[in-house]
Amino acid sequence: MQTYNGSCHCGRVRFEVDIETESVRICDCSICHKRGALNVRVRAEHIRIHTPLEDLSLYKWHTRVAKDYFCPDCGILPFRRPRTAPELWTINARCLDDAEIQSWAIERVSGSQLD
Repeated sequence: MQTYNGSCHCGRVRFEVDIETESVRICDCSICHKRGALNVRVRAEHIRIHTPLEDLSLYKWHTRVAKDYFCPDCGILPFRRPRTAPELWTINARCLDDAEIQSWAIERVSGSQLD
């Protein structure tokens, strides 16, 4: 397991995450596609969010189960609670500092096919 530090673009949102495998999920649902996220899912005990969640902006859409947290200053979404697995956190791997994500394995997910 590897520990990474992460942040939004301006640095207001900061977190640490322990990742078991070096792979990312590319989801084809409308929100993941439009933001170009490379997703990594982790259990709650593997993320330490240093910025209080109440200091972030929250976006809910469609079924309003998924929770997308983003920086109110720069607009970057570093993590979210997914609808299909709300007990997990989805990390935007593009927000990880010093992670060589271009060499990570890619898993394609058909989120657009889920109701």
